[in-house]
Amino acid sequence: MIKTYLTIIILCLAGLSLQAQYAYFGNRGTISFDKVIYTKARMRQMSNDMSSKMMDRGMGFMEHLDKMPDSHTEKLNLYFDENATVLMPEENTGTEKPNEAGKMRAPSITAGSARGGRNPGGVRGGGGNQRGMLRGGTNKNGKVLFQDLKAGTADIQLDIDEKYLLSETLDSITWRFTEEFRTIAGINCRRVNGATKDSLYLIAYYAEEIPVSAGPALSHGLPGMILGLVIPEMHIQYWATNIAYTNNLVPADWRDKKSKQMKLDDFSALFGRYMPRNRQNESAKKRILEQLVY
Repeated sequence: MIKTYLTIIILCLAGLSLQAQYAYFGNRGTISFDKVIYTKARMRQMSNDMSSKMMDRGMGFMEHLDKMPDSHTEKLNLYFDENATVLMPEENTGTEKPNEAGKMRAPSITAGSARGGRNPGGVRGGGGNQRGMLRGGTNKNGKVLFQDLKAGTADIQLDIDEKYLLSETLDSITWRFTEEFRTIAGINCRRVNGATKDSLYLIAYYAEEIPVSAGPALSHGLPGMILGLVIPEMHIQYWATNIAYTNNLVPADWRDKKSKQMKLDDFSALFGRYMPRNRQNESAKKRILEQLVY
């Protein structure tokens, strides 16, 4: 009898151990993200970046800045497996309340935490016309970001006057680890501070429990999934709200067969003049890549 009880206890403990290992090594699933865009801060920055000629055209819009919501939240889904990720808009996102969603998910992280400034981190603007689309505007299908983690490449599908599929190599990001931790979507995450090769400052929180070196907005290069990402200079934040593990590979049907494949250099030559300058001496290609990715 005692041996029977001991056998049952051992089997139960083994089952719990297997569940814990599955949770820890979960490398396939779907992560829901809130993308928080600090609208007013973004618009003010864009007005400062515009030339005087463009400012004259945009003054009518800027006069209504105080009536705009402080923030806007977009719902995104990140599908991931061992080799790839796909980030795309969640369906039926038009009923959310922008201010409430932004306040719920946006923690107190500022650009000053690394640069000594006081502007809140968080964003990018949107819009339905061509210029707005280049800044990450929305349409019925939305923008899609694909990462091939093995090949180190990325595809960006977007809709302007027609659908485009842009291919680019994933740029390396320099990360500096900290001893700061926080819980995101129920998982303990470690903070790291990063910089792209073009000196765009990033704050990320990654989870070793999801051993896939990826994250939203083509972020990558850490020993785990990025569940929180802040781009202070662009006023954008991404925060995971839910994680569902599955046995499914990343969906392959996100590509539109009618999309026009184009090199980023060619795309930059066509649309670079519409992109606002965030820093001095930026190339058109770099400005477009930042705006499309983040």
